[in-house]
Amino acid sequence: MESRILDTFKDRLIELGPHKGAQPGADGLWKNFRLAKDADGVAWLLVDRAGTSANTLSADVIEELDSVLAAIESDRPRALVIRSAKPSGFIAGADVNAFRGATDPREVEAEISRAHRVTDRLENLGMPTIAVIHGFCLGGGLEIALACKYRIAIDDARFGFPEVMLGLHPGLGGTVRFTRLINPMEAMTLMLTGRTIDARRAKALGVIDAVTQERHVLNAVKDAVSGKLARAKRGLVASVLSSGPARSFLATRMRKEAAKTAPAENYPAPYALIDLWEQYGGESYAMFRAEQASFAKLMVTPTAQNLIRVFFLREQMKKLADGDSGIRHVHVIGAGAMGGDIAAWCAREGLRATVSDMKAEPIAGAIKRAAELYGKIIRRRIDQRDALDRLVPDLDGEGVRNADLVIEAVPEKLELKQKVYAGIEPRMKADAILATNTSSIPLQDLRTTLKAPERLVGVHFFNPVSRMQLVEVVSHDGNDPQVLARTRAFVGQIDRLPLPVKSAPGFLVNRALTPYMLEAMVLLDEKLPKEVIDEAAEAFGMPMGPIELADTVGLDICLAVGDSLRAKLGDALPPAPDWLRKKVEAKELGRKTGKGFYTWKDGRAQKSKPAGEAMITGANSAKWAMTEDLTDRLILPMLNVCVACLREGIVDNPDVVDGAMIFGTGFAPFRGGPLHYARTRGVADVVATLRKLADAHGARFAPDPGWDSFS
Repeated sequence: MESRILDTFKDRLIELGPHKGAQPGADGLWKNFRLAKDADGVAWLLVDRAGTSANTLSADVIEELDSVLAAIESDRPRALVIRSAKPSGFIAGADVNAFRGATDPREVEAEISRAHRVTDRLENLGMPTIAVIHGFCLGGGLEIALACKYRIAIDDARFGFPEVMLGLHPGLGGTVRFTRLINPMEAMTLMLTGRTIDARRAKALGVIDAVTQERHVLNAVKDAVSGKLARAKRGLVASVLSSGPARSFLATRMRKEAAKTAPAENYPAPYALIDLWEQYGGESYAMFRAEQASFAKLMVTPTAQNLIRVFFLREQMKKLADGDSGIRHVHVIGAGAMGGDIAAWCAREGLRATVSDMKAEPIAGAIKRAAELYGKIIRRRIDQRDALDRLVPDLDGEGVRNADLVIEAVPEKLELKQKVYAGIEPRMKADAILATNTSSIPLQDLRTTLKAPERLVGVHFFNPVSRMQLVEVVSHDGNDPQVLARTRAFVGQIDRLPLPVKSAPGFLVNRALTPYMLEAMVLLDEKLPKEVIDEAAEAFGMPMGPIELADTVGLDICLAVGDSLRAKLGDALPPAPDWLRKKVEAKELGRKTGKGFYTWKDGRAQKSKPAGEAMITGANSAKWAMTEDLTDRLILPMLNVCVACLREGIVDNPDVVDGAMIFGTGFAPFRGGPLHYARTRGVADVVATLRKLADAHGARFAPDPGWDSFS
């Protein structure tokens, strides 16, 4: 979606005041800014960072802004308008490159203190200051806007503080100015979640003073300069909530809420922000100072540095999708849970998507699910309607003839898939790509009956399609490289991250996750309570324990994948226990049937209490009093598989492996990925622990030979 938004922005006409008609780029005085005065004596400052498509804040940009503000103080214009010359938006936040590798909090605090002096200088200019905002206004960009007296937004603007995603909180005065400007509960919620809001919501909260369209910007600016534009006012409730007793009460609630998804020992930033507001929220000067120290302390934590690493892993994987796919029409064969949802997502992202099936009922179900999804994730009704218009039911499968990409998503049976290919290949366009969503059948087997096997590629989506960011792009030895490049570009086109993998059992993600879940079955056989197993994985940082994950995926699917991979990989995986087969035969399949390992109600697993070590009784209590062995048994096999996939050439880049495991499985982001975790822990220690586990529990823990060359 982001790429589609940027494509929309690039053609916009921006009201630049006295700069209208001027050539892009600096005016000679500054590298990243342009300054000019209009006929009314109002200065217009354009932010236009050199050599980039989006404005970000770095030390040199902040230093140059200080120089610009000095010139403005000297010239004394009637007012100052600040806006971006970039079509993509106002300012997208700090230049994250500057955060990498920080180790000394004193150096960080000194630099952030210099930046504070610049935003303070902007706030204290003795004239009306007006931020005119289009597109993205995030993080440090929003902090610059908050230092202005007025904020006018174009109706497509989006606002937010994403710093928490990097293990930080706002550091340019945002914690003070934001909680002082609007209801502090709303301000804290936005900073604690990292969510963005649109211009209408920002106006309702009081973040901005006006929402307008580009053609009305000049009039809105004139109203602000003359004082006719009413500034957003903080209500009585907001003032009450800022009092000391209220802050203490609300801070306690916030900590409890944060603990549900972000344990303090793994993610310290939310708690640092809550502490900051609770202790200093009533006194701006002290809070400004405390914010700088808190920000600097967080910057050098392993969590922040690893989350910053995750940010760059995402950027690295986005680049794998560079180029034009040439795909405008997607046809999906199979309207089940995966196929129908793939078609719905493609339509949501602006592509024409036809979806076919043997019967009308699955197609109707896919359209219904799409309408429900669009109602949740698309704000405007007209956009919901347009997305549904692009999603076309196609019982006869005629969409195959015009599609640029045909995605097969029928059940995992080789003969069935080959039968589908035999029927559609003669009807496909010569340059169309044929893709399969298979998760288990080698492409080498699927291609044998094709006349043009070079255009067959795997596009392995994960469930739920609307939330899982990763798509494995699976290749075989006979692929046309252009087909693979176009397929990766398609994945980026629909706002997903491509993972190039070679066709091999389980590819990367399923091959890594399967031992995680199967080892949990072994632990159940050893009479360890399921809650304890799940808690150990979640304490490590996994988003979901392996038992709950198996229930969520479906025990029938877990069994089929486990059997398939064990048939190919042998003793590298433990065998599925007989009692699991009996559960599947009894249709106790997990979440989708309401009962598996857990009983499920309203989409939630019903877990026994108390959990943890208190649940471990009897002969096993001493054995499991410490959970280190338990955690290693669940986690280290995933690391072993990742190294094996590198050694076998299934994936060729360890950073991409880390990114894939984070975005495809949720592997503890604060640890920076499984291979980064191995390096941090020490490769020698990981290998020694695997050998110890192999001696105690069997050859499935034997270290892969790839560890010998991994560093």
